[in-house]
Amino acid sequence: MRFAINHIAAPKLALGEFFAMCGRLGVTEVEIRNDLPDIVGTMDPRSVHALAAEHGITILSINALYPFNLWSGDLPDRAQRLADYAAECGAMAVVMCPLNDGSKVAHSQVVAALDAMKPILRERGLTGLVEPLGFPISSLRTKAEAIAAITEAGDDGTYRLLHDTFHHHLAGETEIYPNRTGLVHVSGVSDPGVAVADMLDGHRMLVDGADRLENVAQIRALLAGGYAGPFSHEPFAQEVHDLADPETALRSSMDHMRGAVS
Repeated sequence: MRFAINHIAAPKLALGEFFAMCGRLGVTEVEIRNDLPDIVGTMDPRSVHALAAEHGITILSINALYPFNLWSGDLPDRAQRLADYAAECGAMAVVMCPLNDGSKVAHSQVVAALDAMKPILRERGLTGLVEPLGFPISSLRTKAEAIAAITEAGDDGTYRLLHDTFHHHLAGETEIYPNRTGLVHVSGVSDPGVAVADMLDGHRMLVDGADRLENVAQIRALLAGGYAGPFSHEPFAQEVHDLADPETALRSSMDHMRGAVS
């Protein structure tokens, strides 16, 4: 297995420092963000491209277009601007997250959004990574729902699934789709006192031996099913963000997962 690192794993590091840390960890694939930290809103994409080249880094994706499944208001403009940025900075994909506020979104609306987004991605040579969110209030909780919408929109390779181990567990989904998966996000929850239904992004740590999300089982199943892509660390917990030495913590988590999976 090989790892990638999402910038949210060390959000206090400037982009060059983040790239350098990844290099020391033997990681050459990363994800950048438009929220925490907001690289898209603070750096020229050509500078990001040059910095990645300097450090031998491949930018897998930008996180994220939200809410991708309601194609209205300013979303079409934001989608085009984010895709432009992704293409200019050398990113390979855009992560697409669904509405997550308790509102329902019809299947037909999801398909319409995928239809509308497709030419924007194709014209720039980008992949759309559709990430179901397993929260009870999510409008698109499962990968099965996402695949149905992608299939109806014309499954020509423009879209791939983003399998997030946290959201997979929260959704109670047992089926995995290794051959439809373009990227995997990994994070762990070790707090024994929080019920699964109450788990939030703030509970998401680096994966360790106390993990409750069955990351190891998910990773084994993905690899056994033929998934050959990277596993990208995406912890949201403030305790991780405040670490004085995220490099050591990431190395320890990677060592744990390699040992446990093998």
